[in-house]
Amino acid sequence: MTIDPRTPVIIGVGQHLQRTDRGAEPLEPVDLMELAVRAAAEDAGAPGAAQRADVVAVVPVISWGYRDPGRLLAGRLGADAATWYPSMGGNTPQLLVNRLARTVAEGRADLGVVVGGEAYRSRMAATRAGEHLEWTKQADDVRADWNEDGTFSFGHPAELALGIAMPTQAYPVFETAIWHDTGRSLPEHIRVIGELWAGFARVAADNPYAWRREALSAPEITTPTAENRTVGFPYTKRMVANPDVDMAAGCIICSVDRARALGVPEDRWVFPHSGTDGVDRVMSERRDLVSSPAIGVAGNLALELAGVHADEVEHLDLYSCFPSAVQLACRELGIDAGRRLTVYGGLPFAGGPWNNPVSHAIASMVGVLRDDPGSVGLVTANGGNVDKHAFGVYSTSPPTDGFRWERPQDRIDAAGGREVVDSHDGPCTIEGWTVVHERDGSPSRAHAACLTDDGRRVWGVSHDPDTMAVLETTDVGGRTAVLAGNELRLDD
Repeated sequence: MTIDPRTPVIIGVGQHLQRTDRGAEPLEPVDLMELAVRAAAEDAGAPGAAQRADVVAVVPVISWGYRDPGRLLAGRLGADAATWYPSMGGNTPQLLVNRLARTVAEGRADLGVVVGGEAYRSRMAATRAGEHLEWTKQADDVRADWNEDGTFSFGHPAELALGIAMPTQAYPVFETAIWHDTGRSLPEHIRVIGELWAGFARVAADNPYAWRREALSAPEITTPTAENRTVGFPYTKRMVANPDVDMAAGCIICSVDRARALGVPEDRWVFPHSGTDGVDRVMSERRDLVSSPAIGVAGNLALELAGVHADEVEHLDLYSCFPSAVQLACRELGIDAGRRLTVYGGLPFAGGPWNNPVSHAIASMVGVLRDDPGSVGLVTANGGNVDKHAFGVYSTSPPTDGFRWERPQDRIDAAGGREVVDSHDGPCTIEGWTVVHERDGSPSRAHAACLTDDGRRVWGVSHDPDTMAVLETTDVGGRTAVLAGNELRLDD
């Protein structure tokens, strides 16, 4: 097969773990990114490749307030490159790969880098110790050459007004809605999601680039203990993403023509076949809490553009910040949840460095595909509260029609949504709920997504111990409750 010389190909991947938990010296995020990029160049067998980058695309950094980290990194690499720095979201590593692959295919760049890094563990340790970090600061007027792709939403105003802003407060609501939809008993559902998560832990245990390499059992993951406190019912600490890490990962993408000029052996090449991006409505505006139109439309379109069905994809990495995210992806993409769903090991185990876990997943996928030539891999990426999505299909075999990309937002939006009201007086029906716990493990507050009789969504909250006890032991999905403003009372 003759390959178009403009076809984009990943030639190298790099990952770096700075084991500050084992006494390693703290490094700032841009240091970690430089180590990952240099590792990617070595992986390609072309140590000077990154110096020739036309684009340095950096995943948004949480642990330090850079204005344009790509500019710093390009300077360290000796590259005269344009810089990209999009808005926040765990979808951004795959989004940037999609964008860079298109840029290469269209002849607007010959080689680029996608990389991210976080030093959150070091940053928090310094904060707790009252220490000042001498990390790089950039002037307020510094700006990347491209930093768009929309603003990051922390939720609907109706959620934010009630303090529902964190993923640990939102994803459990999707989880209980899914639990109700399955019809399982609570012990059955906890067992199912525990086994789901144990599968991710087993992969992390075999991944040399995983932060936590313990093949934890389902009961070890789901049973609340002093070390594994409940965060938000039904999730324990071991069921949520772990950002307390210092790690970086990235990849080098170039044209086939440039790969050949650099002398990169073809057994290192992994081709992006297709990519898609799309955005769901925020949680309050969604049609329901047991589906994701963006995953369903954009995810399946990525497979269609690559000419494969989900059952034909040998290797998967489904974004795994919380079990509900994985279950939604399996539902929308028709994937058997009993399959091996990750090559990386998941955000609670392999590591959840804020916006950058998918850079590690892509790097892991490249290694898996090289070891299984001709096979196909799918990577999914998710930002916000199941809001922002990106998908990529990969293989060592070149795509017959070149890299293909679409953003099917019109089709996603056509799924419709719901009107949201700030408060309500009267009866409502509970859809999804959770009970938030304090760090000492004690329940502090419940909140529930509810529907009024005319189908509008409204949020209810409760601090009542008896109500919280019911919500942590009983499937109340579809049950009538009463709201007084936003105060939730279960209907007797």
